[in-house]
Amino acid sequence: MDNPLAGRRMLVVEDEMMVLLNIEDVLADLGCVSVTAAATSARALELIEEQVFDLAMLDINLDGKTSFAVAEALAACGVPFLFSTGYSDYDLGEAWRDRPVLEKPYTDLALAAIIERLLPAARPEPVMA
Repeated sequence: MDNPLAGRRMLVVEDEMMVLLNIEDVLADLGCVSVTAAATSARALELIEEQVFDLAMLDINLDGKTSFAVAEALAACGVPFLFSTGYSDYDLGEAWRDRPVLEKPYTDLALAAIIERLLPAARPEPVMA
């Protein structure tokens, strides 16, 4: 894979460890300089307050609760994001209907493609060594 995420920082909100490990591998292959993970919306919201992210990926269902509060916080910060879900009929409601959704199980190429679609909206900042 090429490196479309070179120098980017990404937040991944996912409560399934095996899925998260795969996502981290794919993002590293795409050149992502930093992947920060959260298993709950509460932790994700803390991280958004503490760090700056270029992109985010949100599992919609986190142990029976939605990640919509995280989506609201990211939208307020202007951070592009996508949803992922294992439910093909999950209703995003009117507020998030325009956001990209990646249905599980998905391929690494599908993940890469949807992230690349979001990149023009991302604001890369130089990484200081």
